[in-house]
Amino acid sequence: MNKILLFSLFACLTTPVGAQQLLTLDSCRAMALRNNKQLRVSRVKQDVAANLRKSARTKYLPHVSALGGYEWTSKEISLLNDDQKSSLSNMGTNLTSGIQEKAGEAMQNVPQSVWQILGGLGITPASIQEGIGNILNPMGNALNQTGQRIVDAFRSDTRNVFAGAVMVTQPVFMGGAIIAMNKMADIGEQYAANSAEAKRQLTLYQIDQAYWQVVSLKHKQKLAQSFVDLVKKLDDDVQKMIEEGFATRSEGLSVSVKVNEAEMALMQVNDGLTLSKMLLCQLCGLPMNGQVTLADEDSEALGAVELTPKVDAGQAAGNRPELKQLQNVVDMSRQLTKILKAGNLPQVALTGGYLVSNPNLYNGFQKKFDGVWNVGVLVRVPIWNWGDVAYKVRASKGATTIANLELEDVREKIELQVNQSVFHVEEANKKLEMAKANTLKADENLRTANLGFHEGVISATTVMEAQTAWLQAQSQKIDAEIDVKLSQVNLQKAMGTLE
Repeated sequence: MNKILLFSLFACLTTPVGAQQLLTLDSCRAMALRNNKQLRVSRVKQDVAANLRKSARTKYLPHVSALGGYEWTSKEISLLNDDQKSSLSNMGTNLTSGIQEKAGEAMQNVPQSVWQILGGLGITPASIQEGIGNILNPMGNALNQTGQRIVDAFRSDTRNVFAGAVMVTQPVFMGGAIIAMNKMADIGEQYAANSAEAKRQLTLYQIDQAYWQVVSLKHKQKLAQSFVDLVKKLDDDVQKMIEEGFATRSEGLSVSVKVNEAEMALMQVNDGLTLSKMLLCQLCGLPMNGQVTLADEDSEALGAVELTPKVDAGQAAGNRPELKQLQNVVDMSRQLTKILKAGNLPQVALTGGYLVSNPNLYNGFQKKFDGVWNVGVLVRVPIWNWGDVAYKVRASKGATTIANLELEDVREKIELQVNQSVFHVEEANKKLEMAKANTLKADENLRTANLGFHEGVISATTVMEAQTAWLQAQSQKIDAEIDVKLSQVNLQKAMGTLE
């Protein structure tokens, strides 16, 4: 048995495009839900909303970031000014020059008698100056070199600067913005789910409309074909009666015109049926030129009078995804107001990390990478923003009020729609009962007219009138049966219970 079922399923899946496919309403719904592009878009939007919710959750956790950079400058940072550099570099020269100057002043104060005595010994001012210079010059050069080394040691060499840091930031208090953001993400996910449900119900509603439209036109096609056969039979009988002299040529022309009208009506029904099947195939995701047969095409009784269900408008309000979406909009607007209010509240965050630089700022501008650990607290307190946040909060509250009013307006309209749908169901049931009664009368009227025509007591015109009344009664019966089906679908759509 299982092998037979598997073989049958495989045969259905491998049915060629040109072959007839038997479709039920449930199979059309299933294919439409599976192949509808907008439903696929809704599912992707749900995934997007779920990822945004997960992203919002990460705002509670510490974030780690790494920074790195390089900078070249035309000048380096100098800890000494130019005069200090010059003084240190010429420290020995300045010292020896000062000593020699003082020595010269001292020798000028020596009496000439002393210089005469010293001259006898070969000591002159010039020789003394030369001797002092020979002693001080090496000392001055050494001091100059020492001063230059001091100047060089104070160079920062910051024309080429490399820096990097690893930072950890942990939010502590953000004025409630993170909590509101997470709630908005949750509401956004609910909104995406409600949007998908609304599109799902709309797809089912559209497929039901298209399905019953095809069934209606198929029955009208059969009815039109029957009417064509009926008037052709009448035309044949009238032509025979004209030949025998029992009918006039005028009656024959009237019947011929009726035949042409019937054939034109059949052609219109055929065209409408073809277009309706193309729409149904497109909604089901099938090739639009596919040959399909619906399970209810050959059903004799499409609709039966059903008891009008007892409905609760409050239940409809709880089921309709459109109302849920509007409620989501109201909730998101309230959370947005909280986020805006957080702009006037203090924000606190903990920070920590490791900072490296080259030149090394912590060891005399050494040309080597080195760093330091750091921990801190950041506090941001808004003081004055000219009422910017207050204006935004007022605008957000206004948007919330608008969303609430729209929600109430749609709720009232849905209540009206439910009541109208219930009324339509009752009306469709009454029309079906009347249409069935009219059909019985039209059948009897046609039978009597045909019998009288063959007996020669009723004219062809009267028979055509009976045929037209029969066609109208049968057409109204088909419309009433389809209306019963669609009224039930409309009620389920209004109640939000279309499954």
